[in-house]
Amino acid sequence: MKRFYYDKDAQVGFLKRKTVGVIGYGNQGRAQALNLRDSGLEVIIGVRADDTKRQAKSDGFDVFSIREAAEKAQVVLLLIPDEVMPEVFQKQVLPGLSKGKAVCFASGYNVAFKLIKPPKGVDVVMAAPRMIGAGVRQRYMEKKGFPSFIGVHQDATGNALKTVLAIAKGIGSTKSGAMLLSFEQEAELDLFTEQAFGPAFGQVLLSAIQTLIDAGYPVEAVMVELILSGEFAYSMQKIVEMGFFPQMELHSHTSQYGSMTRSVRYMNPQIAQGMRDVLEEIRSGAFAREWEAEQEAGLPVFQQIKEMRNQHPIAEWERKTRRAFRIY
Repeated sequence: MKRFYYDKDAQVGFLKRKTVGVIGYGNQGRAQALNLRDSGLEVIIGVRADDTKRQAKSDGFDVFSIREAAEKAQVVLLLIPDEVMPEVFQKQVLPGLSKGKAVCFASGYNVAFKLIKPPKGVDVVMAAPRMIGAGVRQRYMEKKGFPSFIGVHQDATGNALKTVLAIAKGIGSTKSGAMLLSFEQEAELDLFTEQAFGPAFGQVLLSAIQTLIDAGYPVEAVMVELILSGEFAYSMQKIVEMGFFPQMELHSHTSQYGSMTRSVRYMNPQIAQGMRDVLEEIRSGAFAREWEAEQEAGLPVFQQIKEMRNQHPIAEWERKTRRAFRIY
């Protein structure tokens, strides 16, 4: 049964007498730490000695090493990149996780694919905003909220759900709604978006650009028409606000007729099969194993693909168009 939680279902006060340790002070770390503090919780920061440490101090937080923060806090939020988290967890967080504490992940990835195995005796929960860090902070300040996925992987104290709901409300998510998922479901959905929907959409866009340029249309006109005018991004925002089909009414009848009558030409079963194949690689753990091996090898494929990406002509096409239309 699907379960959703809202402001009325959560009590930030459940964590009032506890110290929340935010590990990492990047985009999500800073946003969530500020929101939790503004919600009345005691928040400390655990980071390396780098620019994020200076930023956290400038924002008025007590800042410690990652290990010290994990030792001092009763609730530990892990807001560092997935690829470095297993080593950081094992060496610096785990020693501070005594019985009865809670550790909160912002992604189910490392637990779902067994790259991190939390100890018994601690609550293991997840609060995963469906929003970038800047949006987490902005929407909290605007009192609007944003959707999140929450999860309980291990309930050692009997209070794990109360803890994660308090976190979700503290960062501002329950104004919109928090949906209970397993760590596996969250990780698989996230990876599918990155590996199936995103690449498929990207290839469609690149094919459209290349088709028009090959047909002799000016590069600048093509780039503005398809991307850089902001019209498409505006339409996407209206989909969020109004719905996929209702937003079509904002467009001309010519636009609507052309879109609806030509859409059948792109109903390619190979696309759906490719997405099913990607999903199976994710769910079986094949991708997680592949990515772990790539990191251990020093990221050779990753670097090669990035170099190929940087040499794609679209980068120069964008620069020319931005100069011509003064889009900065």
